[in-house]
Amino acid sequence: MHIEYDRENDTAYVSLVAHIADGAAVRQIPVEGVGADAEVFLDVDVSGRLLGIEVIGAGGALPVEVLEQSSTG
Repeated sequence: MHIEYDRENDTAYVSLVAHIADGAAVRQIPVEGVGADAEVFLDVDVSGRLLGIEVIGAGGALPVEVLEQSSTG
């Protein structure tokens, strides 16, 4: 698992696989009930395998410790 955090845009991406090839994520599934200040999308491949999680408004949805330990983009 690898987490990248873009402080300027307050977005985070949690990769659940070592490498996600361009075009591998063929579907984004929105997650309901995360909170008013955040949006979460699950990226899945053609087989329905979860590749990663995109968090928009990450500062309000993820623990500070997670964001501090992430790579910054």
